[in-house]
Amino acid sequence: MVLRNAVHKDLYADSVALMRVAARLAEPPDVETISLVMGTPANRDVLARSGLLTTPGHDAGPNDLLVAVRGEPDAVDTALALVVDALSGPGEGPGAGPEAGADAGPPVRSLAGAPADASLALISTPGPYAAAEALKALRLGMHAFVFSDHVPIEQEVLLKREAARRGLLVMGPDCGTAVISGIPLCFANEVRAGCVGLVGASGTGLQQVSSLLHSMGAGVSHVIGTGSRDVSAEVGGLTMRAGLDALAADPATDVIVLVSKPPASHVAEQLLRHAGTLGRPVVACFLGTDETSPAPARVTLAPTLFDAARSAASLAVGGALPPGEELPKLPAPAPPRHLLRALYAGGTFAHEAAWLLGPVLGGIARTAPPPAPGAAPRLPDRHLVLDLGDDEFTAGRPHPMIDPTVRTEYLRAALADPRSAAIVLDVVIGHGAAPDPAAALAGVLAESPADAPPVIAFVVGTDDDPQGLTTQRRTLREAGAYVVDSSTTAARVCAELLSSSDDLALAPAAPAPAPAPASRIGETA
Repeated sequence: MVLRNAVHKDLYADSVALMRVAARLAEPPDVETISLVMGTPANRDVLARSGLLTTPGHDAGPNDLLVAVRGEPDAVDTALALVVDALSGPGEGPGAGPEAGADAGPPVRSLAGAPADASLALISTPGPYAAAEALKALRLGMHAFVFSDHVPIEQEVLLKREAARRGLLVMGPDCGTAVISGIPLCFANEVRAGCVGLVGASGTGLQQVSSLLHSMGAGVSHVIGTGSRDVSAEVGGLTMRAGLDALAADPATDVIVLVSKPPASHVAEQLLRHAGTLGRPVVACFLGTDETSPAPARVTLAPTLFDAARSAASLAVGGALPPGEELPKLPAPAPPRHLLRALYAGGTFAHEAAWLLGPVLGGIARTAPPPAPGAAPRLPDRHLVLDLGDDEFTAGRPHPMIDPTVRTEYLRAALADPRSAAIVLDVVIGHGAAPDPAAALAGVLAESPADAPPVIAFVVGTDDDPQGLTTQRRTLREAGAYVVDSSTTAARVCAELLSSSDDLALAPAAPAPAPAPASRIGETA
């Protein structure tokens, strides 16, 4: 094996394009690892800590493309030679959905050169430059969708206050999902048009709820991402509040859904109080919040993503929905099998599972040391819920929604571990995701022994997505996985399978009441 770096001066590409190209160039078996990043100090530091930085890479600047490849010498040389051509191919970048086709017109090289009727700017530059570009967009009267991360939080607050002053929205920084008037941006799904508007600080949470609404017969007007820090104490929910107001003023929106991991307590209180003044029904899902105080009038508190979608769909279609699906009956694990291995690509799903299953299973590990190059992962002697999209697992590598390599390594380890009693996998499809994510997982499942632990999987998306919901589910079922409808249902299946309690009631899901901390699974049933 050899490790080589190459630096392409003054060649910029956004991170989604870089991840896609890295995943494609990593397919040959003789390429062990490949990373494409801009040469910012933060990215160089990540590569150095990952053991992927060599002498040429130290000289890369923030406007330079830095490529690191480890593998067999000929394969490394081939990958390095293909980088520039691969980046110039069609369909790369965070805006590469159906709106980025042949009719999109000539490329816009600056905000000042945007068409006069442009109302939204998608910004994906290195973090140190993103705030300046977003501010330009606001001053030109455009909403700003900021895909860039590593933007200082003080700049985020400044941008969002300026947007509020101008009656505009700043989605982000680090915003990965939106659907504006039917146009998906970054990681998003093809969902039916309808009367439910969503605003959230969780990209995969928004994808799950909007896709479930589609499956339940409802439709979506807009999906507004805020960036994960928006509901922190420092930012104060500025975009979430502005998104609430925008949806309340939108004639196409009759029902509003809020989705987030736990906001700062005073931010949650202010947002719920404001939601109660909007004059239309609001469903609020603040995952992991044991809210016990009464909700304001016309606000429904939903403890899980499934419950949020079901409550909103019931409001949208004007009546009760059919019962939720029956839980699959899995054989009880036999000793020494007793541990959960939940391997998520979506961080929100990991957060939901840990919160729901913690009271049922007891101690849950949320991290496992990334393996050394060429070594198999080591799994802890306790229940494990991993967010494999976290920075510690993606340092120098594409996100698992784009490249399954990291997760397949952990899946092989979990299947081979005699302590594993159940494995959970999420498959997120739609724009931005891998072209056939279920196939890579199915390939590993096909290699597993006959006595391997059961695998519970769910697919986030719709049949209108490029990968196809039905196709992805079929692939997983044919590989032996138990396929359920949502992240929430997957957690309920694990609770029933692994809980030692005889009195844990788990019935088919119904519209969600506010949960009680000691019985989260029961409350979502």
